[in-house]
Amino acid sequence: MSEAVRKTVEFGFKELKLHHIEAGVMPHNLESIKVLVNARFHKEGIAKENVRINDKWEDNQIMYIINK
Repeated sequence: MSEAVRKTVEFGFKELKLHHIEAGVMPHNLESIKVLVNARFHKEGIAKENVRINDKWEDNQIMYIINK
C-alpha cells in the first residue's frame, strides 16, 4: 500500500501539477495513518461526524501533503 500511495502522490504532483493533496482516514485506523505518515503526509485535523458508515456518523482524520 505504501508504494501505491507514493506513486499516486508522485503522479499528482508531477503529471497533474497539484500543489496540495488531502487524504481522509478513520482516526482509529492506525495502519492507514502509518502508511500516510510514511509517505510524508501530515495531520490537518479531525472532521467531526463527517462520514456516515452503517447508519452511524463517524469522525474522519484529514491528512495532507504539499508539493514543495
